[in-house]
Amino acid sequence: MSIPQQQQQQQQGVVGQVQTPAPLKQGRGIVKQVLSGDAIIVRGQPKGGPPPEKQINLSNITAPKLARRANPNVAESVTTNDEAFAWQAREFLRKKLIGREVFFTIEYAPSADRCYGTVYLGKDNTGENVGSLLISEGLAEVRKVGVRADNTEHNHLIELEDQAKAAGKGKWTESRSEDAIRDVKWTIENPRNFVDSFRGKPVNAIIEHVRDGCTMRAFLLPSFHHVTFMLSGVKCPMFRRDAEDPKKETAEPFAAEAKFFAESRLLQRDVQLILEGVSNANVLLATILHPNGSITELLLKEGFARCVDWSITSYSQGPEKLRALEKSAKERHVRIWKDWKPTESGIEEKDREFTGKVIQIVNADAIAVKTQSGVIRTVHLASIRPPRMDDCAYLKDKDPSKLEKNESTSGGGRPRPLYDIPYMFEAREFLRKKLIGKKVTVNVDYLKPSTLATDTLPAFPERLCATVTAGGINLAEALVSKGLAKVVRHRQDDDSRSAHYDALLAAEQRAIKTTKGVNSKKDIPIHRVADVSGDVSKAKQFLPFLQRAGRSEAVVEYIFGGSRLKLYLPKETCLITFLLAGIECPRGARNGPGGVIEADPFSEEALSLTKDMCMHREVMVEVEAIDRAGNFIGWMIVDGVNVSLELVQRGLSKVHFTAERSRYYKQLSEAEEKCKTARMGVWQNFEEPKEVAVVEDTERKTSYKTVGITEVTPQLHMFCQILDANRQLDKVTEKMRGMLAAEPPLPGAYKPRRADFCLSRFTADGEWYRARIDKIESPERINVVYIDYGNKETVPTARLASLPAEFNTQALYPQAHEFALALCNVPEDEDSRLDAFHYLCDMTANTQFVINTEYTDNGIEHVTLLRQDDRVDVGKKLISEGLCTVAKRREKRLLKLVAEYVEEQDKAKKAHLNLWRYGDITADDASEFGYSR
Repeated sequence: MSIPQQQQQQQQGVVGQVQTPAPLKQGRGIVKQVLSGDAIIVRGQPKGGPPPEKQINLSNITAPKLARRANPNVAESVTTNDEAFAWQAREFLRKKLIGREVFFTIEYAPSADRCYGTVYLGKDNTGENVGSLLISEGLAEVRKVGVRADNTEHNHLIELEDQAKAAGKGKWTESRSEDAIRDVKWTIENPRNFVDSFRGKPVNAIIEHVRDGCTMRAFLLPSFHHVTFMLSGVKCPMFRRDAEDPKKETAEPFAAEAKFFAESRLLQRDVQLILEGVSNANVLLATILHPNGSITELLLKEGFARCVDWSITSYSQGPEKLRALEKSAKERHVRIWKDWKPTESGIEEKDREFTGKVIQIVNADAIAVKTQSGVIRTVHLASIRPPRMDDCAYLKDKDPSKLEKNESTSGGGRPRPLYDIPYMFEAREFLRKKLIGKKVTVNVDYLKPSTLATDTLPAFPERLCATVTAGGINLAEALVSKGLAKVVRHRQDDDSRSAHYDALLAAEQRAIKTTKGVNSKKDIPIHRVADVSGDVSKAKQFLPFLQRAGRSEAVVEYIFGGSRLKLYLPKETCLITFLLAGIECPRGARNGPGGVIEADPFSEEALSLTKDMCMHREVMVEVEAIDRAGNFIGWMIVDGVNVSLELVQRGLSKVHFTAERSRYYKQLSEAEEKCKTARMGVWQNFEEPKEVAVVEDTERKTSYKTVGITEVTPQLHMFCQILDANRQLDKVTEKMRGMLAAEPPLPGAYKPRRADFCLSRFTADGEWYRARIDKIESPERINVVYIDYGNKETVPTARLASLPAEFNTQALYPQAHEFALALCNVPEDEDSRLDAFHYLCDMTANTQFVINTEYTDNGIEHVTLLRQDDRVDVGKKLISEGLCTVAKRREKRLLKLVAEYVEEQDKAKKAHLNLWRYGDITADDASEFGYSR
């Protein structure tokens, strides 16, 4: 733009500011915008930023006024319609002038950025006079007021007007056409339906306003819908309004440059729009089609914009090119990326890709992969997460109180996310059926750093996040497209994301549109799964059904050890603990009465083999029995292979004597003999047993210990403390309670787990004691055993606390030892057993005893119990009172003791005491009365 000398001193490149009409001013500029048929905006050349601008109103002419929308911020503002031929006048000028250089002379300047003058096409006043062109086309009329009679230019305009009137041009036509006045639609009732009506087809448009680099207004042609839209997939720096002063705007870095970049190429240009979506704020999303290229891609390439995840999937030309252009701009550090630094992944190139076999589905978004080198790696699917309760569209409009009653999927007790959270089970099953035992390719995208525990979230270790493909299918994308997972929304500046992030977003949008999975508003899938693990009564109820069924289908949910598994039975919808029949498998490390028991040799190898064969696979099971803890015992077949037999063949298990009555015994025995011969596995140190003459003791040995009885059970078992070690318990307990009094534990902070050692506050006296978790019925019903006294109690979680290391079972073994009375059979009849129990409780109350171990049966020491003061034999006393019968033992060393007990039993028979009150219960009809011989 040429600038008069007077204005150069004020602002380099700015259109001259004319205060008085006396001296004629002139200049040149580029037409930026046509406001109406008689007003334009011209700009200078950019120098180090957006150029200055000036509005020029054409002198001596008046064009019809364009329609205007009411300003909601002005009380008296109203919407107006076009005057006839107002749009045609505006369009005539737009097509003539936009983007072209013009020469202008200024006649009057009421302000620095607005003036009245004459405009010529070209670089000087020899070009076409724009005002004259409008008059000659009948698109404007000449002002008649306040003009001097000797004004030759004004007279020339009047002559042109008379000619246009005579020819009936423009507004002077007698028969006005229907399109002389537009029907402008300023508002859109339903933006989403409006977008869908175009079905992705381009629509002609004129860009009317550029608010910032990515937000614009346009008229759609020929319908004249006035729309505001944002460019799909990108965001430019913006102008933000001040909260205190709405008229004041603050520009983000490069906001003005981005606006000028888009404005200089698009403002009032003929373009085509592809309407692609609607934002949450009901703003349209669109892509501009221009003959010279895509403004979206140009903004990214020049560093004026960044990709945004929430709208990039709407971009109809495909998001891959946008991501590539953004990456290029970042690497070149242009404009908004001048301070960009790449994220350090911490992954070596050789570790970025590997293959392996899937052996476990850890979660709905994580799998365990065994690599070719035998290393097992947990892989999390990048940029997705499992479903949550609040993701479910069906539940969002539900009353929470009714939801808990009607749609709750848990059966009480501990929460089980796999079955309680809608679609979590379906997601796990999708991965299980697709991947278990299959080869996959893992492309590592990023490492998610470890996090510390918070009030609401547990601690997480470092996680390897990757794109996993099987058979060319991206598993994460497949999960999301079925509505079985959600895409993680990363921070905009976070490059740690899936390499196929845009495909994941597109898949999520498809799932939402087709209402799949968590996006469905239909009834949620409910899984009412009964967990009978460790519940003896429930296990006994299920046993007959499973035995009659023969072979049952099951899915292996978890593997505790080489021969101990947790199964899900789909037909019965229950979870059971399953023990492999016929074998004795090495056991892993475990908690015992005296602390942690070390793992048996080859226990890890057995566990690994069972996992490889069975984990999350569909198997067939044959249930034969249950044990005392409610665990089911039977045979498991995987792809036609007997797992018990496979463990024995690999030398990782021994044959158990219970296998003798099974049809697999011959195969098991042959496999075991081969392993013994080859010295495989558990048989590597095997030596053939040598015959040793067994000399049985003929004399009973006595070694009495002084004890205090702390608990008696209805089965006539006793828990005793060895009094010699009792002093140490007192010291430990006193120190422990002192520490707890100084720093009381936070109620509810301890999370109980079965078989854990902990502290429990006893209800009777409110004091803390060492305990072990026996069973968890619910958070309010935790069954504990007090390990130093033997008694049991049910307490809420709030009465439990973690056991400090200095007081654990390694520091002091549990002091309650379980014993049973030697040579005493407990009555099977409940009433008789209760009589014996009460008698035993009375005899053992507040008295010290001495015990002597006579023999061990089923892991429990059977003792003779003598009162310390008068040496009364408690077991013999129960026999003499007819409350118990004598157990038959054949050891020679016990013959004398057995004879003494039998003598007391005969006396009770003759006196018809208690059990013998109706006669000899050892007769043939004893079973009718509930007694055993």
